[in-house]
Amino acid sequence: MRRTERLFQIIQVLRSHRQPVTGDALARELEVSLRTVYRDMAELIAQRVPIRGEAGIGYVIDSDFDMPPMMLTPDELEAAVLGATWVAARGDGTLARGARDLIAKLSAAVPEPLRPVVLDANLKAVSFVRIEADRFDVALVRQAIRTRRKLDIDYCDAAGKTTRRRIWPAAIAYTETLRLIAAWCELRQDFRHFRADRIHNCALLDEAVPLNARKLHQDWRRSDVHCSWQQGAIGPGDDREPGKAR
Repeated sequence: MRRTERLFQIIQVLRSHRQPVTGDALARELEVSLRTVYRDMAELIAQRVPIRGEAGIGYVIDSDFDMPPMMLTPDELEAAVLGATWVAARGDGTLARGARDLIAKLSAAVPEPLRPVVLDANLKAVSFVRIEADRFDVALVRQAIRTRRKLDIDYCDAAGKTTRRRIWPAAIAYTETLRLIAAWCELRQDFRHFRADRIHNCALLDEAVPLNARKLHQDWRRSDVHCSWQQGAIGPGDDREPGKAR
C-alpha cells in the first residue's frame, strides 16, 4: 500500500472506532511497522487532521471531522485526471478549457503527498483517429440544456441537404470522433440525433422548452430513434425515421 493510501486508510479506521485505537492495532490493520504508524500520524497531524494520541492509550479523531472534498484516494484522483484529460482532448472548446482548469485546481487543492498523482500522471487518454471539427460552439447546446431553452440550427444531412431546425436539446454524447446532440425536432415532430460537425449555424433562443430536463431526457431514452441507435440500426447523426429514408 502506498503512503498516500495508508494516510487515508488511517483516517477511515479512526473514524470507524468510537474508542481510541492503539498504534499496535493500526500497525496490524495496515500491515506496517509501529514506526511507520508513528511517522504517518505525524504527517496527518502536520496536515491539520484533528488527531489526538497518548502513549499506551491510542489515537482518536474528532467526531465531527469530515474529509474535505479534495481528500481523494489516489485511485479516485487518477480517475478524475484521466477523465479530465479525455475531455480536454475531445470535448468542445469551452468544456476542454474547463477540464484543463479542473486538473490545475486539483493539483493546487489536494494535499502535498497526492500532488505527484496529478502532476506526474502516468495514465494517458490517446486517440488514433481523426476528431471531426465542430462548425459552431457546442457550449451553446450545453447552455440550452441547463437553461431549458430552444435552439435554431442549420443542419446538413448525410446527403448534403441543409434544413433549418428548431430543436429541444436533451443530451450530448461525446464519442471518440464527434459530438452527437440528442434533441426533439419540431420539424420532424420526433427525436433526432444531430452531428455537431454538420451544424452550420446555431442560435440560442429565448423560447423555453415546455418540458423539464428530466422528462425530456426520459422521453428521448424511450424513443424509437434512441432504441434503434442502441441496436445499431441507425448510425450516429442519421436524420430519418427508423427503416425509412428521409
